[in-house]
Amino acid sequence: MSTQPETASSDRTETLTVREAIRAALREEMEQDEDVFVMGEDVGKFGGVLDVTDGLFEQFGGERVRDTPISEAGFVGAGVGAAATGSRPVVEVMFSDFLGVSGEQIMNQMAKMRYMFGGKIEMPVTIRTTEGGGMGAASQHSGTPHTWFAHFPGLKAVTPGTPAAAKGLLKSAIRSNDPVFFFENKMMYEQSGEVPTDPGYTLPIGEASVEREGEDVTVVATQRLVGESLDVAEDLAGETSVEVIDVRSLYPLDTDTLADSIRKTGRMVVADESPISYGVHAEIVTRMVENEFFSLDAPLQRVGVPDTHIPFSSPLEDEVVPDGDDVRDAISQVV
Repeated sequence: MSTQPETASSDRTETLTVREAIRAALREEMEQDEDVFVMGEDVGKFGGVLDVTDGLFEQFGGERVRDTPISEAGFVGAGVGAAATGSRPVVEVMFSDFLGVSGEQIMNQMAKMRYMFGGKIEMPVTIRTTEGGGMGAASQHSGTPHTWFAHFPGLKAVTPGTPAAAKGLLKSAIRSNDPVFFFENKMMYEQSGEVPTDPGYTLPIGEASVEREGEDVTVVATQRLVGESLDVAEDLAGETSVEVIDVRSLYPLDTDTLADSIRKTGRMVVADESPISYGVHAEIVTRMVENEFFSLDAPLQRVGVPDTHIPFSSPLEDEVVPDGDDVRDAISQVV
């Protein structure tokens, strides 16, 4: 596994949305390394279906911002080949639900190639993809399958919960010599926050972040639910002291930061917008039980999607997709 870059410090920040932070990361890495290029459906002249790559084609041209056919198997496979031969491709898969189309390229080539060649080749490919409900896009465009890719040996998976995390983690993903899946919750693109301007700014993959300190209960959250949990923590201030942790990285998972927190609070809620069973929630709960069982003052609680697909109907979608109210209810159960 590659050594992660150290976090670069800078006092200068700017207010960016998640969309702008991701675009800034792509631009900075392409400016610094000519081996970095972007490919995917409509990423070029169109600027991406969600405007993330807007302006990159004009700056870097069609050789480095490549529009592809509608064939995930084809262009993910091309990304694997490009990475194996010395380039650093950033492959955009428009919706994570379609990653299954490229399962062979991911499971048997991308994830295993470095291992099967005894470490003689590297696999510096980054897969950017969107996920999550909330847009009324129905089940084939609203899934949250990030657990799959945290499960495969040889792959890393990150789920940033803030604009600063999005920029820092994407830059580290592009610089990594291992394949990294970078999951963007599509309901977060307009979320804004302070982001360092230093072109050297990165965040290590495999480190969680304590976004708010607390004493009574820990909420471990991913993506959109980080912001929702912070809002709940603010509302409960004076009544319940809530510590909020942005997991940031599903694999490698920062067990130490989570364990340190539960030793302090004795209670934990795990909030992740994916199906409850056999997923991120289960892994975090298991690690806490294995490592900190005698620190627990109450059973751990999970907040996530019921074991069902995301409905097209807006009222049904609202019922299924977890939000701050679900986090609040879980906190009340453990406290």
